[in-house]
Amino acid sequence: MAGHIQDRWFKTETGADGKAVRVKTDRHGAGLRYRARYVGPDGTEKSKSFADGQKRLAEKWLTNIASDMSRGQYIDPRAARVTFKGYAEKWLRSHTADVSSQIVTEQRLRRHALPVLGARPLDSFRPEHIRELVSVLEANPAVSGAYARNIYGDVRAVLSAAVDDGLLPRNPCSARSVRPPTAEQRRVVPWLPTQVHAVRAALPERYRTMVDVGAGCGLRQGEVVGLAEDALDFESGILRVVRQVKLIRGKAVFAPPKCGKERDVPLPTSVAEALHAHMDTCKPVEITLPWRKPDGPKVSARLLFTNTASGLVWRSNFNIQEWKPALASAGLIAEAGEDGKYESARAHGMHALRHFYASVLLDAGESIKAVSAYLGHSDPGLTLRVYAHLMPSSQERTRKAVDSALGTSDRT
Repeated sequence: MAGHIQDRWFKTETGADGKAVRVKTDRHGAGLRYRARYVGPDGTEKSKSFADGQKRLAEKWLTNIASDMSRGQYIDPRAARVTFKGYAEKWLRSHTADVSSQIVTEQRLRRHALPVLGARPLDSFRPEHIRELVSVLEANPAVSGAYARNIYGDVRAVLSAAVDDGLLPRNPCSARSVRPPTAEQRRVVPWLPTQVHAVRAALPERYRTMVDVGAGCGLRQGEVVGLAEDALDFESGILRVVRQVKLIRGKAVFAPPKCGKERDVPLPTSVAEALHAHMDTCKPVEITLPWRKPDGPKVSARLLFTNTASGLVWRSNFNIQEWKPALASAGLIAEAGEDGKYESARAHGMHALRHFYASVLLDAGESIKAVSAYLGHSDPGLTLRVYAHLMPSSQERTRKAVDSALGTSDRT
């Protein structure tokens, strides 16, 4: 049995004869009599009180605690008092230093997970509750499969942290009966070179070289907007991706590239020439923004792409006022309606230029590892999952290799 049991109605004192005697305490007959105490895995003392006549029940409780500890199934009693909402809010404040990631994760949990799971105490979680969440997410037409998997991943991460903190014996998301939401598999369909040229030609001149950088170096939109003079090494033919522009609660900040992965990208001659011409026409402008978060230290960079007022290119304004009209002019989306608004163009955002870049490299026989490094992906496996269908077919190479090895001699 772990710990010990304290009888709060009696105490032991030394009598006049030097022998130990039991005497009543000041609280004799009042309140719960027995307090079972033990030291938890975190090194702090835990306790539970029992009424008069329940000493055996207290002993059984301590025995069960010891058994749970030995089997790795111990649950901190605090779990009965902590709801998923309360723990998730605490977890959000500490799981990452990236403010924008915190904001996105908080929005997903608040909008979709907390209405289903928020009031549930941590010690009551069972696989059935996760299955219920998955069912609710899949039944919501406004939640795509990929988005639902992100929400599920957030919930799983919160519960994993609760397991690490001793508030859950195991993560219910790990049960065999629980499956993540189903995500539709959409194949990337890259633009044709003619479409890239058409969009470029339809943009105002000061923005055209943004297309060259996106399609010729694979930069993300925020990385293109944050591209500065110090990133270009024309002599070595290298473009260094060291920053991006992010919007956090409506405020622009400079930040490292996604996943904090700075990278060097080959600078093709055609893109270098386009950049030279652009810099002759639109001189770099020094822009000062906070670093990483709205209240971060101020840093400056001489940006290559600025708006007509020589200020920062705001993504939302650019997409609505410049990018979508260019898409319509290129025939990729319909012209604006009578209200002046364009249809959704999610599949044809500036990210389409990265898809084009990847397709060109893979078609030329570049390795997945190299393409992953140039795109700044977290690992080559991600690149393979997104772009495997764009790799040249190996069937003809296989036939030729086997024919070459076996020869064409007559067989008997």
